[in-house]
Amino acid sequence: MRQKEISLNIRPLKPADDDDFDHAASSAETPMRPDAFDMNDEDKINKIENHFREIMITLGLDLNDDSLAGTPRRVAKMFVKEAFSGLNPANKPIARLFDNKYNYDQMLVEKDITFYSHCEHHFVPIYGKAHVAYFSSGKVIGLSKINRIVQYFSKRPQVQERLTVQIGQELEKILNTKSVAVVMDANHMCVASRGVSDTNSKTGTAYFSGKFKDDINVKREFLNYINSK
Repeated sequence: MRQKEISLNIRPLKPADDDDFDHAASSAETPMRPDAFDMNDEDKINKIENHFREIMITLGLDLNDDSLAGTPRRVAKMFVKEAFSGLNPANKPIARLFDNKYNYDQMLVEKDITFYSHCEHHFVPIYGKAHVAYFSSGKVIGLSKINRIVQYFSKRPQVQERLTVQIGQELEKILNTKSVAVVMDANHMCVASRGVSDTNSKTGTAYFSGKFKDDINVKREFLNYINSK
């Protein structure tokens, strides 16, 4: 009996050194395997340490040197506990909401939030400033929690477009508001330190919803504020 042909609709991969691949992204969700957290942090650190040691040896480095001997362990701990700690939902900041007792009905803006992330295509740094605003629907959030939300989603392999959307959608959900704005201005070391080696260019992305999307005057007010000194 003839088997039925199945179309898998798989997108062909481009060569790994193709710079056009730099902005490929799958969705607003970070691609994660179902078993991503079956292994605890310490086991992950041990495994990454062993793999990174092999990478260094393959590159020809002498790990008997005092300066290099501890590098595999340091890198592994940095990956799990710091640089990519935002992959673990257990590290997600708990956002406490407060009643908007002052009946403040204008936009609240927090600008120049420093963030550090990593390009998911080359695992080199992305860093810059995030500017966030929202209109309260009856609740407000502590200012430091906005910073922590930006940092949480930044601390994972990212593309800037996805990062911007993730921050915007998370604030909408937490604050139960549809009026959120996020603008991100970033330097990409995958552009500056490799490939085209352009150290001057920056990348800007934006997420607007509700009043920020529908009212040009509201959007202009927000943009004018974040661009003011």
